[in-house]
Amino acid sequence: MTTLAGKTILMSGGSRGIGLAIALRAARDGANIAMLAKTDAPHPKLEGTIHTAAEQIREAGGQALPIVGDVRDDSDITEAVMTAQGEFGGIDIVINNASVIDLSTSLDLAAKKYDLMQDVNVRGTFMLSRAAIPQLRESENPHILSLSPPLNLSPRWLGAHTGYTMAKYGMTMATLGLAAEFADAGVAANTLWPRTTIATAAVQNLLGGDRVMAASRTPEIYADAAYAVITAPASARTGQTLIVEDVLEAAGVTDFSGYAAVPGTPDDRLFPDIFLD
Repeated sequence: MTTLAGKTILMSGGSRGIGLAIALRAARDGANIAMLAKTDAPHPKLEGTIHTAAEQIREAGGQALPIVGDVRDDSDITEAVMTAQGEFGGIDIVINNASVIDLSTSLDLAAKKYDLMQDVNVRGTFMLSRAAIPQLRESENPHILSLSPPLNLSPRWLGAHTGYTMAKYGMTMATLGLAAEFADAGVAANTLWPRTTIATAAVQNLLGGDRVMAASRTPEIYADAAYAVITAPASARTGQTLIVEDVLEAAGVTDFSGYAAVPGTPDDRLFPDIFLD
């Protein structure tokens, strides 16, 4: 494949940030994007809703299907799959974008936040992907892509924020398990993670504010790498934990300076993201 024209993506979240950037990149090809997201009304601290995202997708050239719902709710997942199928005739790609972050230490992490991370990150990834499998099996080039990190058992990360680490690794394990289970059906399932922080609201609000934002890369680098993954033949790559920059380098991109959140920021000043080294 070299284009997503006419292909249907089912994405969790996507109202803003990385998910929206991926959706807009696909929309430029004329893709259909069904988004299952909670943000129906404006948030006082976060820009964008599922409806403003849909408007941007249409303006970029794609078809948008905003589905207000919660990836923690099985009935909402079923509705999203059935609605996407009914509107577009099937599902070709599932992108597990929805995720909750809390870097609190184990003694400081609230039980409700632990449960929320497990429900959205791990259970949501598994349940949404599983629900779409019958449709993916009918696709010519089916992909599952989860925005989660490689499994790094270094105490540096396991001990830094155990609750969050388990939730993100759970996304990866669910994806790798599905890759193995449905390999014979031709469904590719991979994960994708950046080497640096990405300039999003989560980084601004939770990971260090302006200092870290200035040393981050834009969501477009994630979007371009995701595009490269989901437009490749499903038979070419599955069950892999991919790194954004590695994917782009393999596609011939060697200069990442254009992705700097602050133009002119040299790569060696970029703040390293978690789980890689």
